[in-house]
Amino acid sequence: MTPHLLFLPGASGAASFWHPLGALLPASWRKTYLNWPGLGHEPHEPVIQNLDDAVAHAASKLEDPSVVVAQSMGGVVAVRLALAHPERISHLVLVATSGGINVTSLGASDWRSAYRAEYPRAADWILSERPDFTAELHRISIPTLLLWGDADPISPVGVGRRLEQLLPRARMLVLAGGDHMFARDRAAEIAAWVTAHLHT
Repeated sequence: MTPHLLFLPGASGAASFWHPLGALLPASWRKTYLNWPGLGHEPHEPVIQNLDDAVAHAASKLEDPSVVVAQSMGGVVAVRLALAHPERISHLVLVATSGGINVTSLGASDWRSAYRAEYPRAADWILSERPDFTAELHRISIPTLLLWGDADPISPVGVGRRLEQLLPRARMLVLAGGDHMFARDRAAEIAAWVTAHLHT
């Protein structure tokens, strides 16, 4: 069966974040690139007013099943999808994300003031919602690839290691020198990792 990949970007909101990686994956794989209305420079839409709305937006694009590939805030949505619709997701790829756990104690720096300065028109909900799924992650039995960069102050390697402990079927790979945007900027270095994961 030809895989369907659902790509979820981070708080920059732009579907184009994932285009470099998608272009390097097999052409036969079906790919859906989601954006987040109201985040980054994306136009606002009344249908998305909070994280729950973002999750519903992503859920509407799931197939039976889909591979969910998600970065940063998108990874929080991906975890919610995996908890709510496990039968609709065959594999997870979580990249440089909090995954819905408390990252402050794991060395993460706060990104919110810099984000507001860069995206002054972005929706306020992205700065205020801090879900905690720590107690629920043990329920996710979907094969999960965790991709991290070791030069990312927003989601440092310690966050990925904690998720690896909490998710029953997780495996973590670390890209040397990778910052928060490595999945876009160094897509050629992770494409083989993603491809191999889909064959597990």
